Amino acid sequence: MGLDYFALAIPFYFLLMGVELWAARRRKQRAYRLADTLTNIGCGIVQQVGMLFLGVALLAGYAFFFEHFRLIHFRAGSPVPWIMAFAAVDFLYYWWHRLSHTVNALWAVHGVHHQSEDYNLGVALRQAAFDGLTMWPFFLTMAFLGVPPAAMATAVALSSLFQFGLHTELVGRLSFLELFLNTPSHHRVHHALNPGYLDKNFGAVLIVWDRLFGTYAEEHEPAVYGITRPVRSFNPLWVQVEPWVKLAREARRTPRWQDKLHVWFAAPGWHPPAGEGQPQPLAAPGGGQKYDVEVSAGLGGYVAAHFGVQVVAASALIMWGRELSWPLRVAAASMLLLSLVTGAGLLEHRRWAPPLEATRWVLLGVLGWVALRR
Repeated sequence: MGLDYFALAIPFYFLLMGVELWAARRRKQRAYRLADTLTNIGCGIVQQVGMLFLGVALLAGYAFFFEHFRLIHFRAGSPVPWIMAFAAVDFLYYWWHRLSHTVNALWAVHGVHHQSEDYNLGVALRQAAFDGLTMWPFFLTMAFLGVPPAAMATAVALSSLFQFGLHTELVGRLSFLELFLNTPSHHRVHHALNPGYLDKNFGAVLIVWDRLFGTYAEEHEPAVYGITRPVRSFNPLWVQVEPWVKLAREARRTPRWQDKLHVWFAAPGWHPPAGEGQPQPLAAPGGGQKYDVEVSAGLGGYVAAHFGVQVVAASALIMWGRELSWPLRVAAASMLLLSLVTGAGLLEHRRWAPPLEATRWVLLGVLGWVALRR
């Protein structure tokens, strides 16, 4: 079994988040909010649990095209395809990322990463469940160029690890590195709602693609974070689904069948008023209050403690889940997702949350009893 870079990096992610929290307090800044942070991490768990099932198929599909349709054959041990992999991943990521901000169906997936109204290392973990699926056609082009699956997967993983460190407000500009590398300053611009910042700085590791293709913007004013149509929820499953619900409602309300189809491929913000398709003005970045919930110390401690257990369980599932039988894998993934939903429901004081939490405990007891009898 190959190494799972994400699972191996989890302890370092949380260590760095702790350092960021400590540094922010030293500066008398509030970097994290409990509910938002748990949602960010929960989205990361949802994405990784999804890839536990989807990732094998995507990698197998890539390997199939590599074995049967590659146009270039490199000698065994050649470093060239590995060098190509790192360059191609960065270039192809730029174009996937740019299109994900300009096509509604792609934005419905990727926009999850932009929903948080905060900006910290935890936001880096707020990943869309199906980003891997929408990236796959872009990265598949490397298979035809003779880049082996291991080189592709390693380059993608290292690019993702690099991008984790971009999500912080505590690092200023980095001198000459700003000229060619993506930096926290560049990426703050990318996550911002400010009119001059929207749809800028799509790079992963390098910022040169943005400079070349006209999508570069320099940080010059404080950023306002979030999306133009905010999601008022801390449920890590609902925030993945809600953009699709909005698009479906928009398509249903649109009278002309051409617009019902077009709404999925139009740019975010496009809206056909009175049956005539016109772009809808984007909301200006507001000084409005961030969506939040009041949580007592006891409830917050309860949810956070159980969430910690879920992070450990998710890490184990990500690392070793592919060795489980399919029924056990599905059962473990379902329990994790149920736990995330009930935790969010408790934080948001949903009426359905306490009975669902009680049901979760009963199911855990049953699963434990079954496991002990085996």
